Amino acid sequence: MSAAQSPLRGIAFMVLSVAIFCVMDVLVKLLSQTYHPFQVAFFRSVFALVPIAVMVAASGGMRVLRTRHLGGHAARSVVGIAALLMFFYSFAHMKLADVVAIGFAGPLFITALSVPLLGEQVGWRRWSAVIVGFLGVMLVVNPGSGVLDPVAFIALGAALFYSFAVIVIRRLSTTESNAAIVFYFSIAASVVCGAMMPFLWISPSLEHLALLILIGLLGGSAQYVMVEAFRWGQVSLLAPFEYTAIFFSLGFGYFIFGETASTTMLIGVAIIASSGLYILNRETVRARQAAKAA
Repeated sequence: MSAAQSPLRGIAFMVLSVAIFCVMDVLVKLLSQTYHPFQVAFFRSVFALVPIAVMVAASGGMRVLRTRHLGGHAARSVVGIAALLMFFYSFAHMKLADVVAIGFAGPLFITALSVPLLGEQVGWRRWSAVIVGFLGVMLVVNPGSGVLDPVAFIALGAALFYSFAVIVIRRLSTTESNAAIVFYFSIAASVVCGAMMPFLWISPSLEHLALLILIGLLGGSAQYVMVEAFRWGQVSLLAPFEYTAIFFSLGFGYFIFGETASTTMLIGVAIIASSGLYILNRETVRARQAAKAA
């Protein structure tokens, strides 16, 4: 079946992927109070390889891992690992929904970085959306409150590194399979974080060990489900549903951690999401125009 024939299935898979990622974020926040982000990221990377192995098998086996772009995978791994560690640190010290909201700055960074790094042309409409979006980010970060949390800028840095990762993935995706991209990243993150374990290891209880393993299984499963979503629906259809993460994070934050969202934060989220959706719409229109011209 083509993507156009089953959009509802694609949407269902996308929302399920977002929900799984949010459950993983809850566990990361719980365990990051006790364990170093490197240790949490180590379990996240190692046990993510289990569902990723299923993805590799479903994609055609070991042949999909063949690559002549190890340098590209290495670059993606460096910025991806940095983003992962900074997000995990932020979850330990900030409200769940605040970190997720700041993470929504990713598409804004991607649009800005696509000009110098990918040579893409960005018109005044999308630049305006980027500027407005960052005003929304500032509302979430709330630098004028007098109680500025520097961790908010670590979360913003995580969104920036994530954006670099997406830029590299855009280049890799022209020749590499989705399975290869997530496989090599998980291997690299496992090695890098594993190298730190002799210095940062804290022996977990059996309960915590089970939760740490679950973080990895959830992370890998969410990646698999998201890839499956894009088999059934187009990017322009599915990308807006990533913003459902804010509803999951607000719910989990309230019922599990007793966190509440300020009005300023909610306004900021609305502005960021609106800007991101407008950028997505402009990219979709430009892609259609280019395809028509071709």
